[in-house]
Amino acid sequence: MDDLRELPLPSGATIPLLGFGTWQLRGRPAYHAVRQALDAGYRLLDTATMYRNESEVGEALRDCGLARSEVFLTTKWPPDGQDPRAVLEASLAALGVEQLDLWLIHWPPGGRKGVDVWKAFIAARDEGLVRDVGVSNYEAADLDELARVTDVVPAVNQIKWSPQLYDRARQADLRDRGIVLEGYSPFKAGNLKDPTLVQIAQARGLTPAQVVLRWHVQHQVVVIPKSGTPERIAQNADLFGFRLDDDDMARIDALA
Repeated sequence: MDDLRELPLPSGATIPLLGFGTWQLRGRPAYHAVRQALDAGYRLLDTATMYRNESEVGEALRDCGLARSEVFLTTKWPPDGQDPRAVLEASLAALGVEQLDLWLIHWPPGGRKGVDVWKAFIAARDEGLVRDVGVSNYEAADLDELARVTDVVPAVNQIKWSPQLYDRARQADLRDRGIVLEGYSPFKAGNLKDPTLVQIAQARGLTPAQVVLRWHVQHQVVVIPKSGTPERIAQNADLFGFRLDDDDMARIDALA
């Protein structure tokens, strides 16, 4: 049984392969979903300034009974021209923490690579306000430009990812750069009704969602499914008691 559950980051920290996404969760539903996720065993929480739920995520984290060190916390800077340091301080206050585990540039700001923003991210890391810094929705050339100018390679690139979007070369390019691939929208970016996924799931007594998430994990891609339904939150976390065989993985890879 392949029980790899975390990947290393430049700081020496590790990022869980399974996390809980919070996009479109707001208010009390966001709080309750995060509490349920933590109770179900998720140890990575992913939010963003743009999601407008940082305070609820932070409240759930404080109320869950886990030590801060047990939960990997990510938020993202919105590419809207706001001063990165001011945004970071607001995020830390809303989340009720002194340090982020990972801070991401949500999108390349203004369609540009965001070198000045990246320098501000590095400064925040060097001050100890964040442990690792990365980006989201960046292409290879953008990543290389940030690294060329600053000598700091993003720790993570969070991009849309699913079996239907599987790109072996892109994953290899990130791995060669020492960048962790984190996939978002694993269900919305694919098709859980695909006959191949349904067949594999039925043969194993699983849901197609579990098959998709386990496929991510076995490819060593961090995945952050979102749900507001307690049953699905728990099902999606139940990934480490089974393994997809090589034939299953190849059939799912071929969906792209």
